[in-house]
Amino acid sequence: MTTATRGPIDSAAHLARLRKRAPLIHNITNLVAMNPMANVLLALGASPAMVHAREEAAEFAALADALTINIGTLSPHWLDAMEEAAEAAQLAGRPWVLDPVAVGATRYRREAGQRLLECRPTVIRGNASEILALERQGSGGRGVDSSDPIEAAEEAAISLARRTAAVVAVTGEIDLVTDGRRLARISGGHPLMPRVTTLGCALTGVVAAFLVDAEDPFAATTAALACYGEAGRRAGTTATGPGSFAVAFLDALYALDHDQLVTLPTLEVSDAP
Repeated sequence: MTTATRGPIDSAAHLARLRKRAPLIHNITNLVAMNPMANVLLALGASPAMVHAREEAAEFAALADALTINIGTLSPHWLDAMEEAAEAAQLAGRPWVLDPVAVGATRYRREAGQRLLECRPTVIRGNASEILALERQGSGGRGVDSSDPIEAAEEAAISLARRTAAVVAVTGEIDLVTDGRRLARISGGHPLMPRVTTLGCALTGVVAAFLVDAEDPFAATTAALACYGEAGRRAGTTATGPGSFAVAFLDALYALDHDQLVTLPTLEVSDAP
């Protein structure tokens, strides 16, 4: 299969574009993630907003540069706000990212996931179990944790991307990104990252920030994951535990620069099977 673009992805250029733009990212995220996610976006160079009331979510989504939706702490009122915000973002031509937290855990979450897929997200970001459950409309995972390896979700990710026309990012020890035509794998990060709550949720906001003004959502998503992983790797060189890692990670995100990113292993794009 022939791809639209192949070869290396310039993560440094994507980050430079984000920082020059300083995009406003509207996050309808879970209660646990709000503060860490805001700090991560600020450290990176974006501007976060946490607006979830149904009475204003759609209006604000049309004003922001991008939207994220995280179903971690669902309620009927929030789900309505999510759908209305996603529809408003789409009408305004804004990218939006779906984070289907624990989507396979309960029937309510599975139904919510399918309802939000109908709002056509630009990117879907989840762990292997979440992507498997979302594509197969089945159960999977233990709460927010993944019980499946990345490799097990590759076929489902490609199928989901082709079915929804979204970029699908499966995150774990090795990240996988696909748009149904292309496939990228990104290494990096640190074993302490899963020990700090909501770093995955915060990554969803980072992906949204990279999408703003991006010509290619696949390349922008891949660059976002590469930058996040490199910040995690650098934070791990000084951290002694989860607490110090959380602080070091914010500092590492803030300090990311061109010279650090151009030394990353080249991100080659291959054809999806």
